[in-house]
This record gives sequence, C-alpha cells and structure tokens, in this order.
Amino acid sequence: MGESRLMPHLYQTLWHLVVLYNVPTSYSDGNPTDLPNSGILVPGDVLIGAVIPLHIDYLNQEVTFQEKPHADACLMFLFEQYQLLQAMRFAVDEINQSVKLLPNITLGFYAYDSCTVLQRELESTLWMMTGQDWVIPNYCCRDHPPLAAIIGHSTSTYSILMAHILGLYRYPQISYFSTSSLLSNRAKFPSFFRTVPSDAFQSQGLAQMVTHFGWTWIGLVAADDDYGQEGIKIIKQEIAKSGACVAFTEYMQTTYRDIPKIAKIIKTSTVKVVVVFSTDVYLIHLLDELLILNTTGKVFVASEAWSITNVLSIDKYSSILLGTIGFAFRSSNIPGFQSYLNNIDPYNTPGASWANIFWEEVFGCTLPDQKMVNGSRNALNVCTGDEDLNNIHNLYNDVSSLRASYNIYTAVYVIAKALDDLMFCNDEEGSFSKGKCADIGKFKAWQLLHYFKKVRVELSDKREVFFDENGDPPAVYDVVNWQKNQEGAMVQIKVGNYDSVASFGKTFSINTSSMQWPNGRQEVPTSVCSVSCLPGSRKAHLRGEPICCFECIPCPQGEISNDTDAIDCSKCPWDMWPNTEKDQCIPKPIEYLSYSEPLGMTLMSTSLSSSMIPFFIFKLFLRYKTTPIVRANNYSVSCILLLSLSLCFLCSFTFIGYPEPKKCLVRQAAFGMAFALCVSCILAKTIMVVCAFLATKPGSNLKRWTSPYVSYMVIVICSLLQFFLCSSWVVAAPPFPQNNTETQPEIIVVECSENSPTAFWSMLGYLGLLASISFVVAFLARRLPDNFNEAKCITFSMLAFLSVWISYIPASLSSKGKYTVAMEIFAIQSSSWALVVCMFFPKCFIILFRPEMNFKEHLMGKDRGRK
Repeated sequence: MGESRLMPHLYQTLWHLVVLYNVPTSYSDGNPTDLPNSGILVPGDVLIGAVIPLHIDYLNQEVTFQEKPHADACLMFLFEQYQLLQAMRFAVDEINQSVKLLPNITLGFYAYDSCTVLQRELESTLWMMTGQDWVIPNYCCRDHPPLAAIIGHSTSTYSILMAHILGLYRYPQISYFSTSSLLSNRAKFPSFFRTVPSDAFQSQGLAQMVTHFGWTWIGLVAADDDYGQEGIKIIKQEIAKSGACVAFTEYMQTTYRDIPKIAKIIKTSTVKVVVVFSTDVYLIHLLDELLILNTTGKVFVASEAWSITNVLSIDKYSSILLGTIGFAFRSSNIPGFQSYLNNIDPYNTPGASWANIFWEEVFGCTLPDQKMVNGSRNALNVCTGDEDLNNIHNLYNDVSSLRASYNIYTAVYVIAKALDDLMFCNDEEGSFSKGKCADIGKFKAWQLLHYFKKVRVELSDKREVFFDENGDPPAVYDVVNWQKNQEGAMVQIKVGNYDSVASFGKTFSINTSSMQWPNGRQEVPTSVCSVSCLPGSRKAHLRGEPICCFECIPCPQGEISNDTDAIDCSKCPWDMWPNTEKDQCIPKPIEYLSYSEPLGMTLMSTSLSSSMIPFFIFKLFLRYKTTPIVRANNYSVSCILLLSLSLCFLCSFTFIGYPEPKKCLVRQAAFGMAFALCVSCILAKTIMVVCAFLATKPGSNLKRWTSPYVSYMVIVICSLLQFFLCSSWVVAAPPFPQNNTETQPEIIVVECSENSPTAFWSMLGYLGLLASISFVVAFLARRLPDNFNEAKCITFSMLAFLSVWISYIPASLSSKGKYTVAMEIFAIQSSSWALVVCMFFPKCFIILFRPEMNFKEHLMGKDRGRK
C-alpha cells in the first residue's frame, strides 16, 4: 500500500485506451447491476466516485482471439477493504442526514472494485466519467446528476495513471492511501488531492525520529520502485543534515535475487538501526533470509507501508521484528461506525454481490442460490441472513485504530464541503461568469476544483483538514512500536506522534518509557560508528571514512572541551588550568617558597640556627683574643669574616616567603654583598699570609704590606666593586615579582624576576673571581713554613666554595618553581658552612680541646727539639 512505480505514463495510458477500444470490458454488454463484481451505483443529486480494491489477487483469463475475452477473476476478498466501502457509505449517509452540510442535496456514489489490477482501475475511471457501462474515453453521456469527484486509488502507481486522465478534464481526484511524493507535482497532476501525507513528510519524520534517539550510524533498505527510491532519497538528505551517516543503501529487486546479499550486509554490519522503506510483500523474503542467518539485535524503522501490517505480525518473525518502530497513518475513531458495520445484511446492502461474498466468508456458509467464490464448503451449511456480526471480531469490524477507513471517511467530507462551498458561493472569487455562482445541479469539474484548493473541513475530533499548494494535507502520523502482548502475540502499540503543523519543538513526541526494544530491553539501543567523545577530548575524523567514524584524541596540555563530540579544544585563560578530566578550567595553584610549608620551615630553621654559629665563634675568639692562635690569624679580619658569614646565613630569609617587590629588589643584592664581604676577607687573609712569610726573607720590601690597613683596603675595594655592580643592576634593571607560567604551565609560580640575567651572572661571576684568586694564592702558599699555616685552610675553603657554586649552575637550570629558590638557598648555606668549617673549626678545636698547642713556640715550630 502507498507505493508507486515510475512508468512512462503517457505510453501506458495510450496502450490501455487502444486495448479498451478493441477489447470489450467485463461488463460492456450489460447493465452494471448485472455485473456485481464490478461496481455499484447509489443514486443521488450529486455523485461521487470511488475505486476501492476489495480484492487483491486475480486470475488472468487466456485471450484466444476467437471469442470475446472473459473478465479477469478476482480471488482474494479482504475484510479490511470491505470496511473502506462501508466507511464511504457511512460518511455519505451522515452527510445526507445533516442539515448543515449540503441541505436539500442528496449525495450518491459510484463504487468500483479494481481488484488491484491496473486495467480495471483505468476502466472504472472512464466508466464513472462517461456515466455508461461502455467506456468512451473522451465523451460523457451523463448530463445529470453531475459527477463531483473520484476517490482513489490506494496504490500510488495506479493513482498516477488515474491522475493523468482526470487532470485532462480537471476532475478532482482524492486518494486515501497514495503517498508517492511524485503526486505532489501540480504541473503534471493539477487536480490530484489526498487525505494522507506525502512520503516527503514521512521521510523527514523518520529522519527526525532517528535523530531523536541519537542514532548516527544507519542502514537503509528500500523496495526498488518509486516508493522506495523517492522515500530513501529524502531520508538520506535529512539524515545528512542532522549529522548522521548512512552505512549502506540497498534496494530489493522484484526478482529477489539480491535478498541473500542484503541480508548478509545487515547481519555483518556494525549498524544497529535499519530503516526499511518498502511494502510487507517485499520484506517477507528478506526476513526469511535473516532468520536463516540468525540475525538478532537490529532495530528496524518501518515506513507506513508495513508498520502496521498483519502479514508480518506473526511469531515466526518476532525474534527479528520485536522492537520495530515506525510511522503509521494517524488513527482515529468514527462515532457510531462500529454499530453501522455490524448492522448490514446481505440483502439490503448496496453491492449485493460483495455483501454476499463477505457474508459467506465471515460465517463460513452459503447463501441460498449463491456459489462460493473462494472455494467450496459444505452445501448443507446454509446462511439464513440473520447471523449476528456483533458476535464476530475480525478486521472488518475492528475499529480500534481506524486509518485507511478514516482517510476515506475524511475524503467524502472534503468533497461534500467543497460542494457546499460551491453551492453557497463561499468565496470572493467564486463567481465564474457574469458575476454568477455555479449551479450545484449542473456545474463543471473545474469549477469544483477551485473550491477543492481552498476547502477546510473540521472533523469530529476537532482536527482541521486542508490542502497546501501541492494538494497535500497536514502531515500527521502515529509512531508505533512492535511489542508482545500478554498472550505473546506481536502487536503495534502507539507510543507517540508526528505532527507537521504543531508548534515549534512539538512536531515530534514519543514516550520512550512505554517502548520495547529487541531482546526485550528497555533502554534505547545505540547505533554509532564511533563512540561519542567525552568532554576532555575532541573528534578527529578518519581519512576515507564517513564523518560519523572518528577517533577521540585527548585535549592537549592547557586546553579543555566541555561538550560531547567537540570538534576543537579551547585554551584556558593564563591564570587557569584544566582539571583532571580536562572538561573545565580551574584556577591555577599559586606556588612560592612559603614559611609555612615543610621545605620553607626547614630552610628557615637551618638558616637561623646556622647564623648563630659564627656568633659563637666570634665570642670564642673574643675570649681568647690574646692567645697566639687568634692573634696569628689576623683577629680583626677574622671578626669581619665571622660577621659576614652570619649575614650570608641570614640573607637566606630574603628568598623565603611571598616575593614582594621590596624583597625582590634587595635579596640578590644582599646575597652578593654578604658573600663579596666574606670572600674579600678571605682574600685579604690570603694576601696577608703570603706577604707575612715573604717579608721575613732578607732584603724583602713586603714588610709594609703586612700592615692591617692593607687588609682593610683589600676588603673595602673588593666590596665596593660588588656594591657598584649591584647598585647598577638595581638602578638600571631592578628585579621585580612576576607570575611565571612558562616553566610549569599548570601552576602559577610567583617568583622574583632577575630582569637582567647578565647582571645576575656577572655578580655571581665576580664572587667566583675573588674565590678563584684566593684559591690560587692560597694553593701556592700552602707549603710555607709554619705549624699552622692558614693558607691550607683557605685553599680547602675556597675549593669547597667554588665546588658548591659550580654545582649550583646546572642544578638551578634543571630545577623549577620554588625548588629553584630552594636550590639557591641550599647553595648559600652549603658554601657558608664550607667557609665556617674550613676556616674556623681547626682553630676552635685547638682553643677548646688542644690548648697545649696554643702557644707561640708551637706556632713558630721552635718546640720540635723538645720532642
């Protein structure tokens, strides 16, 4: 139902006209009432026509060209199709009894059984147009009553042929089941209308449903005809717009040779959702092949042509079709219709031959003087005609979900409303000549067509029916889901609806909680080529694959993505950093060497306690300043050295704590000046040691260089040079606090920028120069005669000092953040301790533990003879 097949309509029409002129029709020699299987006529003031396929199978009679051809025999009578005829009768009876619609006008109708045969459909169309039982293509033998419009056909292919003919004469045609989008072409079919939506709306709705469930990896299967091809074409376009992808598109041929290949593709594909745009007849062979392959777990999305079929709703296919979801024509109720259906009888119902067939099929009996049409039964089982249809429940009197019947019921009302508008000239442009309106008793088809285009009918459920510029009504579908009922049978349950005229955002609605999915699952299945990328990553498309196939790449350092399936990652602000999941930016932690943390507390305690050691040594020297060992080592310079060492230890405090501008300005200068004073003292002591020993040689002029003022001069000059260097640095390029995010991007390191690395390394290099000079001079003087030659102590102290600061260079370059500061503090304390230990611990040891060595003779080496 609802499919169409493209054909060369013009040639097909001409061929049928030739056949009809030369081959007599099935009722060409007699009155239509003598041919009950062909059609019926119910008289009225105005007639409407209807072509309804009461049968869906027929037997072709062999043409021998030696006798008059026999009519094709119709074989399979369908109860649900007979219900369509009764729906049309019921609507006509309601209108004839109405005082609001067509008052004082009686509607009559033609009804013809096309038997789903193209020739019979064409024949019936011409029969109704001519008003005679002889088909005359271009001549009307009926002046009164006028034929208003024709209802039919159900099959799009047949409706196309009918529309070509009726369009020539501008006869309004209204179909109750033809859905092909080709019929929306007003240039080809100017008088075609329908009470069912075009497949274009269905395809758009199915694509929206696929998007609604988040399915992005879809398979498409369609019948290889206009219905399937046109439907799939629109679905592919809509799916592409939504960002989903089609994994495969397969068409089922009428020969069914390609069915095994299609079934294998569906079975092996990673696709979990397959949209099938076809009729149920095509699907039977495909489902049988899928059963052989034991295919399960696939969700089939059904077009309206098979979404509510009874042919496939059998237990055999439950393992495949359970959970199917699809579109069906909108269902509704017709008040009083069931009672009307159950009150017919085989003797007083128009179309007695059809009524007899129906009665015999329903009750399994034979009416008097009737022959069984569809097989022989026990002749003794005779129908009385009084059997009660209320005791029978079948597709004929099932009004729980009226779809096609409601559409044909609506079509009758549309025709009646258009006739009513024509009768009362309900239109500003309704006058056709000389300001007069058309006569309801004698009007032209094109005059009624004018009112068809603007008709608006409000039905019993308060829904309004009208046609757009293409002759299509508003698209309304039921969303049905294939489930198992309590008896274990597959049924189609309405779970939502699609309404093209609903307000924005309410076009598509569905109750997901009431649905069943394959294998009895309740959660919505997924169908994706690649799993969605979570926040914190981005999609990277795979070369040569559809856009739905991708891989997820984590966002690079410093970037986030807070959306699913993000295409790009975005950078965090400079003062923020991604969290662990990389889905949001959080403030960067601020890092500096704090007094409150263990490392800062340890360095602070060490610096403070270490600074006390030179103080205690100073007190010791002060107490024993008259002893030879203190006097021999330049007491005043030693005191200055001890003071500078305390300052060296204490300058570590300027490196600990939050880097404030003042602290940054003075800390490197304080460090440079303290150590410059310290190393200058050692250099002065070294010079004094060398000069003192060299001055003892005969004829030496170095005695004047042994004056204490020389030592003070050396200390002042060396310290002033460092002071000048540090002052120039502070004035020209003063250090300042900065937020460093380069060395450790994930944190903000608050540090003091040296501003001028050249000045820093020059200051440090100057200290190295002084230490190197002291080391070389002391090293050369290490063998001078004396029991206690201080040159040896200076040599070791300067060696240790240089080793510490040479090691500091690579260590500082490899460390980051607060550890760079800690490394410099460690170097300060290590080098200071090296000077304290090498320069003063030997003296303190003699003073405290070897006092016998603390006298002049021992220092001068004159007590060796006593031993």
